[in-house]
Amino acid sequence: MSARSNDLHAPGNVSRVPDQRWLPHGRPAWRRHGAAIVLTVLAVWIRIALAPADSGGRFVTASLAVALSALYGGVGPGVLSALLGTVLVNFFMVEPYGRLAISNLAEAFWLNAWHLTTQAVVIGTIGFMQRQNQRMHDVIREAQLNQQRFLDTFEHAASGISHVDVNGHLLRTNQTFCHMIGYSKEELETLRFQDITHPDDLAPDLAMLQEALAGRRSAYTLVKRYFHKDGHTVWAQLTVALVRKSHGQPDYFISVAQDISAQKLAEEALRTSKNLLDQAQKLAQMGAWQADMATGRIASLMGSNTFLSFPRTEYAISDVLNHIHADDRPRVQRQWAMAVKGEAPYEIEYRVVLEGREYWHAVKAEFERDDKGNAVRVLGVTQDVTDRKRIELEVQRLNASLEQRIENRTQALKQAYDELESYSYAVAHDLRSPLRIINGFAQALKEDHPDLGTTNHDHLARIMAASKKMGELIDGLLKLSQYGRGEMQRVPLNVSSIAQRQLEELAASDAQRRVDWSVEPDIEALADPPLIEALMQNLLHNAWKYTSAAEHARIRVFTRLHEGQRQICVSDNGAGFDMSRADKLFQPFQRLHQHNEFAGLGIGLATARRIVQRHGGALEAHSAPGEGATFSFTLSS
Repeated sequence: MSARSNDLHAPGNVSRVPDQRWLPHGRPAWRRHGAAIVLTVLAVWIRIALAPADSGGRFVTASLAVALSALYGGVGPGVLSALLGTVLVNFFMVEPYGRLAISNLAEAFWLNAWHLTTQAVVIGTIGFMQRQNQRMHDVIREAQLNQQRFLDTFEHAASGISHVDVNGHLLRTNQTFCHMIGYSKEELETLRFQDITHPDDLAPDLAMLQEALAGRRSAYTLVKRYFHKDGHTVWAQLTVALVRKSHGQPDYFISVAQDISAQKLAEEALRTSKNLLDQAQKLAQMGAWQADMATGRIASLMGSNTFLSFPRTEYAISDVLNHIHADDRPRVQRQWAMAVKGEAPYEIEYRVVLEGREYWHAVKAEFERDDKGNAVRVLGVTQDVTDRKRIELEVQRLNASLEQRIENRTQALKQAYDELESYSYAVAHDLRSPLRIINGFAQALKEDHPDLGTTNHDHLARIMAASKKMGELIDGLLKLSQYGRGEMQRVPLNVSSIAQRQLEELAASDAQRRVDWSVEPDIEALADPPLIEALMQNLLHNAWKYTSAAEHARIRVFTRLHEGQRQICVSDNGAGFDMSRADKLFQPFQRLHQHNEFAGLGIGLATARRIVQRHGGALEAHSAPGEGATFSFTLSS
């Protein structure tokens, strides 16, 4: 380790501060002057006590007191001691003693003058030495403060600082550098910078270091990676300067490393975002651009002109307008003018013609404005929506064609429906007439020939019953047809009151039966009243009919929530049915029970289902033989 770098932390590398005991400025004035008086009086007393007054050397001890007073108190106390000593010596040691009456003035003058002159020289010399000592003390103290400031700057700098010898050994590091790469100072003193540098960054660092040693450069800067003690990489901006000895030989390097890992991460994230944005723009066929309103120039950003089929990256606004399809140009100009004034947003789709081909562009832009509200710059995005527009146009064409076909099909269905309705009425009328004739002649034979016998009367009865049954089937067919046509009038109605009334009518018409029935109150629906009357009549009549064999018949009308929808339910504990045959339940004229078990035509549930479907709902059934049945339906609002 070089002596220069070693001296940086040595505590004695600045001259020792002079002894402060003989610097008088730190003591109060009364103490300094009091000490001068005491020393002077004591010195004169000692002189009188040690030798006779006329034995010579009267001022010896007084001169010592002057020197001590000046050293302890400075010039002022020294002068005070000189004057006081002179007075005391002349008072006590010059004849006549004890008075200031001097017998030999010439002798006294020269003796006192010599004493005061010599003491003035002593006092002046001591004062000069004290001032020099004070100046030296101030200079040394300032040097120590500067050295401490330098050490504090080195140790607490925001950047990592290290001293490196010419072979790469780390001589000294500050705490910031230690924290940056995770090593302690003691650990770093055993390493070279090559040991903690990423191998990919070592070659350029060593090359510039050799150039500095060769004198071709005095300092260099590079970005490099260090290995942190825990293994991760630390990016640093490194500045290195070479310090030379007085005779020019390289001494050591000063390295300043700024941790830029966060900056590198941000740059990497920015590059990733840019790449993703570029990919997204290419995939979405979307390009960014900006326009300068002062120059009237539009420039594409990030090379977006290439996938928007524009041959250049910069255009005049008028050039772009010229590329717009002639049929769309007036609309674009109006929208642009309103957007520039701030009267409307600029968001529009139009066609452009580039190299003889037609493209659809969707454009959206935001305007930057000055303090007066004038547009100064425009930032926008343009998306190539040619494929989407072609699909939309094709869909529109297909929709138009489909609507025409639907209209034609609807008209054909209406005609067929009208023909079917006419046919139904005609068939019903034509069938009823022969049935009336058959039934009439059978009745006439029965009345006119009472002696035909039992067998013949049975035959006539069967003919009359069959004709009646056929009439009922015709009525059911017409009724089913009737519920499938006509206009519906939806109004709010109370289903509970309809069910209550119909159950009361069934109970009155079949007074010998005891049926326990209940209706949930206030079941509301928006539906056609006549159709709901028929729907409830069919469901309740079924429940009444199929509970005829039950010992304790029960019928219940209620609501429940099923898969988020409210269902209106009619439940009974009657005969029930097998769910494996439920597919025939709602088909016209299909029955799951024999005629001798329960009467009916098989048209009621088919009619109920048609009514529910006309309301946009669904009718479903759940049952088991001998356990009753539950019919549930929904009515869309």
